[in-house]
Amino acid sequence: MPTGIHHVTGITRRVQANVDFYAGFLGLRLVKRTGGFEDAEQLHLFYGDALGSPGSLVTFLVWEDGAPGRVGHGQVAEIALAVPPASIGAWLTRAMTARIPVEGPAREHGETVLRLKDPDGVIVKLVGVDLPAAAPLPDPIAPTRLRGVTLLTEKPAETAAFVARFGYRPAAAEGAVQRLVSDRDAVDIRDATGFFPGIPGTGTLDHVAFRAPDDQALAAMRQALQDTDATTVHDRKYFLSLYVREPAGALLEYATDAPGFTLDEPPETLGSTLFIPPGDAARAQDLRVMLPQFALPGEERTPMRDLHFIHRFHRPENPDGSTIVLLHGTGGNETDLMPLARRIAPNATLLGVRGRSTEEGINRWFRRFDAVTYDQADIRAEAEAFAGFIAEAARAYGLDPAALVHLGYSNGANLLGAAMQLHPGLIRHAILLRGIQVLEQPPPLAPEALAGTRALLLGGARDPFARMAPALERALRAGGAAVQAQELEAGHELSAADLDAARAWLD
Repeated sequence: MPTGIHHVTGITRRVQANVDFYAGFLGLRLVKRTGGFEDAEQLHLFYGDALGSPGSLVTFLVWEDGAPGRVGHGQVAEIALAVPPASIGAWLTRAMTARIPVEGPAREHGETVLRLKDPDGVIVKLVGVDLPAAAPLPDPIAPTRLRGVTLLTEKPAETAAFVARFGYRPAAAEGAVQRLVSDRDAVDIRDATGFFPGIPGTGTLDHVAFRAPDDQALAAMRQALQDTDATTVHDRKYFLSLYVREPAGALLEYATDAPGFTLDEPPETLGSTLFIPPGDAARAQDLRVMLPQFALPGEERTPMRDLHFIHRFHRPENPDGSTIVLLHGTGGNETDLMPLARRIAPNATLLGVRGRSTEEGINRWFRRFDAVTYDQADIRAEAEAFAGFIAEAARAYGLDPAALVHLGYSNGANLLGAAMQLHPGLIRHAILLRGIQVLEQPPPLAPEALAGTRALLLGGARDPFARMAPALERALRAGGAAVQAQELEAGHELSAADLDAARAWLD
């Protein structure tokens, strides 16, 4: 009967850096890429041995540009991977050459250990121990399987007793660390009494999953955990599992070995296809546009730059050379408008941008005092910053600013409308969905200031803000822009008519 760790799951904020570290530097195989089963708008990557065998898996939920968490008690704090004992020196050299933070070698529980940090700051220990891989990787010094994890807890005795349910027994203790062992790996329980609690977010490990031999064992565990907060059994397609928190708060999972990752891909092409969870099949095409793209080691890639605005590119399979810049509405993010833009122009490259202002934790493009009163200084400052971003992006990614199409909805459309008046010539082609005039004292524009600028303004007949839209139309026309304005049978929300009108305007 298998015991031990099935997988460990972390959270990353930079998908490309994560792939470069785990598939590139460590040499693990990316064996599966999916939309998240809890939230299909999160990319989920699975790394492991050549077949993604249980016990070799390190997985990551991708919160691209997400908020960082904090490692503390009630969390998994470290991953340990087994490597051939004679390879520690080679790994030290490899880490130093790649400029990856490394400490050691040191001795822990009688084993030689190197401590690395991945790009998010997650501690990854390479442990020199002879644990053969179930499905070896090509690199002879590549990690073979998971050696263990470290849990931080304020209740070490209770945590240890709870973990024992999953097939672990006490081994020797070292200082504040009590080691538990299964037949194949170890869980180190570190007494973190007095330490601060962990906060979920990028750069943290979300949970550790233990191996269940089959669904009968899973059902029996569910019954045994009936007096806890254990969840019902979840179908994760590649395994069945349940979740439970141990007494100090760390999230644990219990997952079956079967059916495994070859369920929908042959061994030769594991990890090459993006799969969408069955429950989200109806919006599969939208999700494939929204989920972040990346390149495996050796594949052609477009480098992402750190610019003044968080942004995301989506490149279609057959790009036509056009680029649409997307500005979300209040509470949105850089991917919100990508499905709409894909329908409007299937072969356009999409550049989604995230507004920098926030209101009670939600994203906006500028501050407001109430629903129809806006911070004029902030509008001007953010319009100027956005103009700088477009110039930066054009240089960084080889874009022609005059050829860009800008598409904004609601708050994003308002920022675009303001920027067109404050920075004539910055935006040559604009689709403004439910845009209004937000400038209280718009600058006087010369009659030819916006010559060569095209704008499509789509309003809603039932939009409560529609009364403020004509002022924007008049201002743009006064500056010489070619404006097409339509009132659609809609409210403030978007409708199918927006798609049809935008597509016709672009054609």
